[in-house]
Amino acid sequence: MSAMNTLKKFGLEQAFNYVYKDPDKNFIKIMDWADKFSGGGFTTQRAMIREVISNPEHPYYSFIHRLVTDIDPHVMKTLVANFFINANLAGWKKQDECREKYGCNIPWAILLDPTSACNLHCTGCWAAEYGNKLNLTYDEIDDIIRQGKELGVYMYIYTGGEPLVRKKDLIRLCEKHNDCIFLSFTNATLIDEDFANDMLRVGNFVPAISLEGFETATDGRRGNGVYQKVIKAINLLREKKLVFGISACYTSANFESITSEAFYDSLIDLGAYFIWYFHYMPVGNDAAPELLPTPAQRRETYERIRKYRATKPLFAMDFQNDAEFVGGCIAGGRRYLHINANGDIDPCVFIHYSDSNIREKTLLEALQSPMMMAYHDGQPFNDNMYRPCPMLENPQKLREMVEKSGAHSTDLQSPESAEHLCAKCDRYAENWKPVAEEMWKEDQERKAAKKGC
Repeated sequence: MSAMNTLKKFGLEQAFNYVYKDPDKNFIKIMDWADKFSGGGFTTQRAMIREVISNPEHPYYSFIHRLVTDIDPHVMKTLVANFFINANLAGWKKQDECREKYGCNIPWAILLDPTSACNLHCTGCWAAEYGNKLNLTYDEIDDIIRQGKELGVYMYIYTGGEPLVRKKDLIRLCEKHNDCIFLSFTNATLIDEDFANDMLRVGNFVPAISLEGFETATDGRRGNGVYQKVIKAINLLREKKLVFGISACYTSANFESITSEAFYDSLIDLGAYFIWYFHYMPVGNDAAPELLPTPAQRRETYERIRKYRATKPLFAMDFQNDAEFVGGCIAGGRRYLHINANGDIDPCVFIHYSDSNIREKTLLEALQSPMMMAYHDGQPFNDNMYRPCPMLENPQKLREMVEKSGAHSTDLQSPESAEHLCAKCDRYAENWKPVAEEMWKEDQERKAAKKGC
């Protein structure tokens, strides 16, 4: 890390030490300093933060205070320093330099599967398509991170399988790469006191716990007793003052409950700091297209999540409906890519077609491969940000990229052709298009009216 970034990190730590002495009073003073040294930048963001910390009635006032009172100070300082200084300030600058130098996408985050194994057997899990005997070795993951950091990548996200099957190796990686943030999607059933203590010690590991909704829905898909095991793990994480969030997938079957206000409020009561909502994707030969949300359900999900996160102290991201904030599809290395447990480098965690393997190519060589360059050259895949995906809303785009690049299916259990996958999305895309067009038009009209005021 450069001397300048070291100074910034030191300054950030000192600011936190100052806030911890008297949060109510010193939050405001920190903002005064931020205003003074901002150079006039980030005006909207600074005003928003000042409003939050100054107004006890603001929905996120309690959320900001929880960051100080309910999170271990070492964990808080580590996560903030690694996220803001390394993954964003230093990392983003390096990524931009590499994008310019190499003429390809450079990701902000890398998703990878340490293992395809899982201790549960959830109904319809697409990860199970890979089988349960594949693993990236510790040295392979370590090398992926080393290569990533050379490109400015400090954010690593574990998927699976169940990543915590490899929890000893994951903690070793946290220790070695203590300048990075590691987030893991997990069923949480393997989180015990020893692992929570390891998380507390390293400070840079954050679980995103998968839930299907309340107890009946979760146990119905994941197995009897799983929900209570998750609650036990959450209580342990809260006791240790650790950060955690929730991951939820909405389908035509569970949409009503999993996007309900009651469920959202229950996550706040549980002490979650974020929730990532994912749209069901019909990946795999045995996928069920009937689980794709209807246009009305998807629009209602959009309305609900935007209302909740504006009025309740829990940060939510809706990955299929929030594309406007990131300029469309972020896969193909534009902001992230996926490496499975066999080493195949996929453009997306949901799009399993590749022409590269980390055991045969460097990360940079994979980013310059025909499949990844097809993403680079084609993004955004649609000017309407409610139709961002080359599979779900623009299936012809994925067909063309796979054919042009010669990419192959990376599903080792039951290889699925791009035609088979995209055919499951054709009707969905056709039905969603008029709704998306109406929503996008309404958005543009609102923004124009606001600008004119």
